[in-house]
Amino acid sequence: MSGSGDEPVTMSGRSLHPGAADGVVLALDEPLSFWGGVDARGVIVDAHHPQRGVTVAGQVLAMQAGRGSSSSTAVLAELIRSGHAPAALLLAECDAILVIGALVAAEIYGTSLPIVQLTGDDLARLHTGTQAAVLAHTAPRPATVIAKTR
Repeated sequence: MSGSGDEPVTMSGRSLHPGAADGVVLALDEPLSFWGGVDARGVIVDAHHPQRGVTVAGQVLAMQAGRGSSSSTAVLAELIRSGHAPAALLLAECDAILVIGALVAAEIYGTSLPIVQLTGDDLARLHTGTQAAVLAHTAPRPATVIAKTR
């Protein structure tokens, strides 16, 4: 990783699903389940989530991990189809359920949601409201995330 302060930093991660996206980072304080935790418009509706009421739609969503049900696969695929999904997912822990949702949407709808696994330290450097560009290649090529850290 390079850069500091307001300078963009470049992070290298593991490509979990290919794609490219630019957007504003939404760094979640806690993991999120798409099943019951996000409505059809991409708004966090989980009553216990600290960011309840915030939209994930079009955001570069950064979170430690997904949480919960395998039904999140179908919810994420539907959000992708309807245009209410995050622009990209950045995770510290690989979440096969979310990757499958992106794979299904790519196969059925011809869309691409980049998913990248970063180290916990890199993920912690991302802050809500900063810009990020995500480029996830087909595995095993690494992914690149370029973001401002403040």
